[in-house]
Amino acid sequence: MTHSPQNARVIDVHAHAVLAESMGAAGDYGPEIGAHADGQPWFRVGSYQLDGVRYLGSPFMDADLRLQRMDEAGIDYQILSPNPLTYFHFIPAPKAIRFCRTHNNALAATVRNRVGRLGAIAALPMQDIPAACEELRRAITELGLLGAQIGTDMTQPLDDPAMDALYATCVELNVPLFIHPGPAGIDGPAGDPSLRRFDLDVVVGFAAQEVLAVCTLIYGGVLDRHPKLDICLSHGGGAMGYLVGRMKLAVRKRPWVIDELKPDGAFEERLCRLWFDNHLNNTSSLDLLVSLIGEDHLVYGTNFAGWDAPDPGDTHDPEPKLADNARRLLRL
Repeated sequence: MTHSPQNARVIDVHAHAVLAESMGAAGDYGPEIGAHADGQPWFRVGSYQLDGVRYLGSPFMDADLRLQRMDEAGIDYQILSPNPLTYFHFIPAPKAIRFCRTHNNALAATVRNRVGRLGAIAALPMQDIPAACEELRRAITELGLLGAQIGTDMTQPLDDPAMDALYATCVELNVPLFIHPGPAGIDGPAGDPSLRRFDLDVVVGFAAQEVLAVCTLIYGGVLDRHPKLDICLSHGGGAMGYLVGRMKLAVRKRPWVIDELKPDGAFEERLCRLWFDNHLNNTSSLDLLVSLIGEDHLVYGTNFAGWDAPDPGDTHDPEPKLADNARRLLRL
């Protein structure tokens, strides 16, 4: 069978990559990879160290092993995205720019000879919006990438007027923007200290950041200023499904609501314009999400090879509609 994104039945849009070529590209911030004396791996970004996650010799870094695991799981086509540990949204801009260029060059080279199986989206230096727009343009027009991914935690909020230049560039280039959290405090301000216990920064912290992003995009008028912008949020929008009632109530009762959101149904219309991957790890949670937004803006995601991904060997059998949705989102 000849693989192509056009005939793929299963398209996975949530799959992070770690690139050997990007090691040290942010200078003293890293990233850096190594092993302890007992052989346990570590991964360093700035002063943050992740222990016990093996990147070397795993699908994160070995593209051929990734393809083998994709075949075993029945995934036809996969979108590779930046590792959320290496957004570098708070480090000095020159170092972030250098890292993103090096990362995107390496990512493009990884997928270039595997175009029937792998695509990719770019990393952007979000502390310098003009540089982020320039790198997005280069990634799309020169490297052939399909969009970009940013974190939820940056030097400016998602609805800051400075962000409008990036959103406008996405619309001009006709590419989607993916939003996926990173653990708070890696290279920026520290998050809630309680999140440092039990891996709560990723277990529940991501869900909080995702629903904050949904609120900021809608309440802050981003979708009204950029009606043709396609934004896809990870993990089904996090805790959004459980909080949507309060989110809608705020539109009716709080004094800061913009005029565009005051008509009946305006909030719901904007919510349904956002895209979400379905990586929720719970069927009932996914059913709730679908009951709120329908299926037209839902895509399939796995966090492939990550801690919360389906177990190796599990067969992936999402509805074919999700692959069609991914083709629309990614302009395949």
